[in-house]
Amino acid sequence: MASITLRVLEGTDRGKVYDNLPLPVSIGREEGNTIQLNDDRVSRYHLKIQMDHENLVLTDLESTNGTRVNGEDTHLKILRFGDVINLGRTSLLVGTREQISQRLAKLGRPDLEKQLAAASSGERSAKSPWQNDPNYSLSLLADEPPQLPVRMSPGQSAQLSELLDYLYMHLRRLIGEGTAKQRGDQVELPQAQWQQLLDLQARVAELLRKIGRG
Repeated sequence: MASITLRVLEGTDRGKVYDNLPLPVSIGREEGNTIQLNDDRVSRYHLKIQMDHENLVLTDLESTNGTRVNGEDTHLKILRFGDVINLGRTSLLVGTREQISQRLAKLGRPDLEKQLAAASSGERSAKSPWQNDPNYSLSLLADEPPQLPVRMSPGQSAQLSELLDYLYMHLRRLIGEGTAKQRGDQVELPQAQWQQLLDLQARVAELLRKIGRG
């Protein structure tokens, strides 16, 4: 049976370990959850974690204050060992020490392992990993680009292809309009194109919200 280990990095249950919990797992403030948190900023039924096609999938259950993974807001997320889930005032680290070490060793990031070890040791002065590295979430995906969904219908495959084409063509155009300075390592982008890049980011954020809400 698939299982998950979660350690509390921050919150009233700091230092507690939920070891090898059988999936699915629900987390919230109400009795009846697999993990009941004494945190008034956590919803009664805040999120669930389940196994789907060999992936650990986190789903936010329309919580009041939302869920973040590695400091990024999310409604729907594939979890990996070393990810940190934030809900309310509570932070949960995904995976056993061995699972996290193996993943970070593959990524060649011993610095991240030290940050996680300090945060999970209970040191009050230790910063959460994403506070030390604003690109923490991207760092954990450096050598593990997201995989394409499986078992899609032809129509779904076409929709996904169209979405990726849309992003690719807009990014290609914006990158092409950048101008490299003759000296230094900077690239200049006209104000109008910079605004379009920000608009594209906002559109992607909206798509992520729609996908997460189903």
